[in-house]
Amino acid sequence: MGLNGLVEARRRVGVGGLVEGGLRLLKGLLIPQEHVGMNLVESLRVALSSLAANKMRSALTMLGVLIGVGAVICMIAIGQGAKLEALRRIEQFGSNVIFVFSARSRRGVVVGGFGSAQSLTVEDSQAILKQCRLIKAVAPEVRQAAQVKYRNFNATTSIVGTTPEYLSVRNFRVERGRMFTHREVESMARVCVVGHALQEDLFRGANPVGKVIRIAGVPFKVIGLMAEKGSLGFTNPDDQITVPLTTAMNRLFGLRYLSGIAAQALGTEVMNEAQKEVEELLRKRHRLGANEELDFTIRNQAERIEEAEQTSRMFMLLLAGIASISLLVGGIGIMNIMLVSVTERTREIGIRKAVGARRSDILLQFLIESVVLSMVGGCVGIGLGFIGSRLFAHFFGWTVVISPATVFIAFGFAFFVGVFFGMYPAYRASALEPVEALRYE
Repeated sequence: MGLNGLVEARRRVGVGGLVEGGLRLLKGLLIPQEHVGMNLVESLRVALSSLAANKMRSALTMLGVLIGVGAVICMIAIGQGAKLEALRRIEQFGSNVIFVFSARSRRGVVVGGFGSAQSLTVEDSQAILKQCRLIKAVAPEVRQAAQVKYRNFNATTSIVGTTPEYLSVRNFRVERGRMFTHREVESMARVCVVGHALQEDLFRGANPVGKVIRIAGVPFKVIGLMAEKGSLGFTNPDDQITVPLTTAMNRLFGLRYLSGIAAQALGTEVMNEAQKEVEELLRKRHRLGANEELDFTIRNQAERIEEAEQTSRMFMLLLAGIASISLLVGGIGIMNIMLVSVTERTREIGIRKAVGARRSDILLQFLIESVVLSMVGGCVGIGLGFIGSRLFAHFFGWTVVISPATVFIAFGFAFFVGVFFGMYPAYRASALEPVEALRYE
């Protein structure tokens, strides 16, 4: 029954007749479920037999998809590993920390360097702790480079003047000895805690606790050794010496202003509100109007985490895009071989059509061949990606992460390549006329 039949049925018997006629039409067009199952199994068997008959050609055809899928898994694993490592390093310095730095100074058209505004004071840090309800700890800091000597060894390193809260706010840990106390800060004691990298540079791996070193010519007693932390970008917290804040400001460098303030929020979920609190307080203390430019810079770790995620995401997409080119080349190879196969088996197609095979049977057979080529190559490529990622991590020391989603994406790509690049050859095969196909030599 065609469209005219449906219209006639509706005219004669109304809506009920229309529904009944439509169901009859669909029943006539659809293939019975038993036939579909048998047809699919038979097509799969014929496709596998055809591929097995040309083992070398099939293997070479799979090679492009194999390399493409393996490369996609390796690149995504490396990208996700780089993202995880960047986030881990950022969180090592505290995930709920707000940093306040002095801004650039401006005198007419002359703009100073970063931190040259000299606007932050010890009183500012105390006010943040007392008046900002979302801040639970504060660590004021001054930072300058100085020459450090121990016996015949010397090095130029960063000297950080701060308070005992520095450990908890910046997520540091003392490996040996202890941190200086508030009493030592008040008395401007000449004590220090050295970074892990300086243990090798100054003390040649020996325990530095109890030794006396000279910082800018002033003797200091080493009372602690920081645990190794690792570098973050251009900064290396292992290559620094921590001293009491008052000692650094008054005895070493003669400073009146802070280099920065690290404020620890109550939690990561209130970071933005806490940052706004700190900014409003400092704007008020520095007598800055609503439209005046800030004489300080304020940032939080959440922003750094978001930047790291965006960078890693772009890096991962770039690597995956490059690796996907191999999949494209592999798909073109599958299409080429399938077109050759259609040409070689023209008489076979003609014979199958002559004995009753429909266009859908021929199309399904060649499409299955294409998908099998791609999927087998994809499965081997997934294994190759696993092995390649582990070897990369072993030899280069990088972190790699292979998630189930990565495997699913790679498997989906392989299936899509098989269907997309196999559709045209399958259509060409199904469109052959039986008589013309039987005449083909």
